[in-house]
Amino acid sequence: MSTALGIGLGILLILALTAATGYFVAQEFAYVAVDRNALRRLAEEGDAAAERAVRVTSQLSFTLSAAQFGITVTALLVGYVSEPLVGEGLAELLDPEMSYAARLSLSVTAVLVFSTIVQMVFGELAPKNLAIARTVPLARALSRSTLLYLKVSGPVVRLFDRASTSLLRKVGIEPVEELEHGATAEDLTRIIDESHAGGLLDDDLSEVLEGGLRFRELDAGDVMTPRVRVTTVRADASVAQLVELLDTGWSRFPVTGRDGDDIVGVAGIAEVLSVEPGRRSTTTVGSVVSDPTVVPTSAPLPRVLEQIRADHRQLAVVVDEHGGFAGIVTFEDIAEEVVGDILDEDDAPQPGVVEAGPDAWVVPGHLRLDELDTASELTLRSSDEYSTISGLILEHLGRTAVVGDDVVVEASREV
Repeated sequence: MSTALGIGLGILLILALTAATGYFVAQEFAYVAVDRNALRRLAEEGDAAAERAVRVTSQLSFTLSAAQFGITVTALLVGYVSEPLVGEGLAELLDPEMSYAARLSLSVTAVLVFSTIVQMVFGELAPKNLAIARTVPLARALSRSTLLYLKVSGPVVRLFDRASTSLLRKVGIEPVEELEHGATAEDLTRIIDESHAGGLLDDDLSEVLEGGLRFRELDAGDVMTPRVRVTTVRADASVAQLVELLDTGWSRFPVTGRDGDDIVGVAGIAEVLSVEPGRRSTTTVGSVVSDPTVVPTSAPLPRVLEQIRADHRQLAVVVDEHGGFAGIVTFEDIAEEVVGDILDEDDAPQPGVVEAGPDAWVVPGHLRLDELDTASELTLRSSDEYSTISGLILEHLGRTAVVGDDVVVEASREV
């Protein structure tokens, strides 16, 4: 074989092996980064390529092992063919006055630099960037050849997989067969914040989405109207007295028995209407009450909602760990955690966060710390001991606050 032919053949082999490396790199990144839900939607619409791509992603760990095997083999082959075909050929073309060892060393170095540049640009970076930019089209395009490659290389790849799995287990690490594919609540919150900041989501939709994510983290104690702000009615009171309480703006009232912690039921407009007007002054509230839905302060909000709906109620009575009456949670309270404040014609204006000046706010004591964060972008350090502004102040003062008290707490401001 002539020197020129050997060099040309060597360069062609380097380029061909680099293209093979690029194929495996594109395969690896395309199936890691692809939106599986998008592939499933296309597959459900009858897209055969998408259906094959879904089959590939269902065995992602094995696919990545096979891709790594292909990348390793092709990269080694580049080094294997470059020296005898290109390096030695170039050595023969260099100045014959130089020693052969010097010419070979120089030519091999040149081939190494050339093949490394070609491998990095065309075998690694370009395929990677293409796969990330066109995940779904590339995953579809590679699906048929990938399944064929997995079938052919499967026995060898599984052998290496078993060896690596055994090694990891010997050092106390349990291998994970498949990668987690999804987003955490923190990831989704960050996406919502970035989309809102970029103008892709308006204020209302952003608030609803963040409320939906926050919903599962809350419990009954977080959203309840505390006992001190709840109007109750005694079981021995008359229905006529209950009618008078409707002027407070509330439509349902916990009914107490022996004492304020003994909640025997809930009464409201429906119970009033069940009694004829002429009998309301002689009929006791206790005789017409509905059974209460009772939940502990620690009950997760989704469970509270489920219980209220199962009992066909609009209100749940919240009790503390000692069984004492702690407050109430209404269906409206739960909905407001997702969609924000819901006001109707009977709702009295509620004090909120009022900016009183630079870095100064006036807030009601019952405001939750996370609500202050949402309204003012001011984050106060939370604690298991309290969840409201008044709870924070009580914790730091050790007593009820009076006019003129100052409390210094750690806080951060979102920039």
